[in-house]
Amino acid sequence: MARPNPDKLYIQDVTLRDGMHPVRHRYSLDQVRSIAKALDEAYVDAIEISHGDGISGSTFNYGFGAHDDVEWVAVVADVCKHAVVTVLLLPGIGTLHDLRQVHDVGARSVRIATHCTEADVSRQQIETARKLGMDTVGFLMMAHMASPEKLVEQARLMESYGAECIYVTDSAGALLPKDYMERVKAVRDALRPETEIGVHAHHNLTMGVANAVAGIEAGAVRVDASLAGMGAGAGNTPLEALVAVLDKMGMKTDCNLFKLMDAADDLVRPLQDRPVRVDRESLSLGYAGVYSSFLRHAEAAAKLYNADTRDILIELGKRHMVGGQEDMIIDVALNILKQRGAAA
Repeated sequence: MARPNPDKLYIQDVTLRDGMHPVRHRYSLDQVRSIAKALDEAYVDAIEISHGDGISGSTFNYGFGAHDDVEWVAVVADVCKHAVVTVLLLPGIGTLHDLRQVHDVGARSVRIATHCTEADVSRQQIETARKLGMDTVGFLMMAHMASPEKLVEQARLMESYGAECIYVTDSAGALLPKDYMERVKAVRDALRPETEIGVHAHHNLTMGVANAVAGIEAGAVRVDASLAGMGAGAGNTPLEALVAVLDKMGMKTDCNLFKLMDAADDLVRPLQDRPVRVDRESLSLGYAGVYSSFLRHAEAAAKLYNADTRDILIELGKRHMVGGQEDMIIDVALNILKQRGAAA
């Protein structure tokens, strides 16, 4: 999909997708409507809406949503006059049938997300999205777990399947700006000039804005962010802060900063039953290199088995656990309990 204005950055909001995690995927339709309307009026380029783990992520393993994805997508499509309605799809969770359903109610862009070394599972989904005429994006998650060379290999696969944009995604918020820039630049240099590059950062090491800027300076033209940083772990790059920084740097976004500030403070922060912030638990995610959406699952397991959430997260990092292995959180908690009993 050719962007209407290639001379500006493409601002992709993820408040209603990654931001599902802090509210346990329980956004009401009225909340989705009001947030989407505010974002559209603030002139973001795209709004991603789905269960936090992508379309059809509403399961026992990931957490049940308050509504199904078709309902959520239809609400956003109804209020958007400018922003492109976007969904996330993880092969093995969402199906081609699910993709066609959300397309029918207004989704016009899809990000096909895989672990950073498993791009080969995305071919069918990328090809189908292109046939539907959707803006089609490859989304390489947990980018800190692969070398720049490996990311290039995987990005080329997604590009060969038809992806029009490739995201270098720091799902764990574990990368420092220099390392993020290196990965983004490697991917940018390796792909065709017309294939766009996107960046998606988490704030677990407080690097959300810094990494987004580093990615842009390395050649990314699409950048993810969310109101009040609403997202898994310590949250995503906070949208209102990012737009303020980009404006001071002279980078064009066309977003209305004050409207974004108002939406963050008035609509999003009041919904956080657990503050989205850098604290001992979310900091541990970035330090250990653990998938950000593991946070609330790890906290629940820690409470159930009287363990320290940080111990669980550090062990998950040592085991190199990735998205889709949420069941291992209980296994780790039980092992900690067993070791404590043996030590006693």
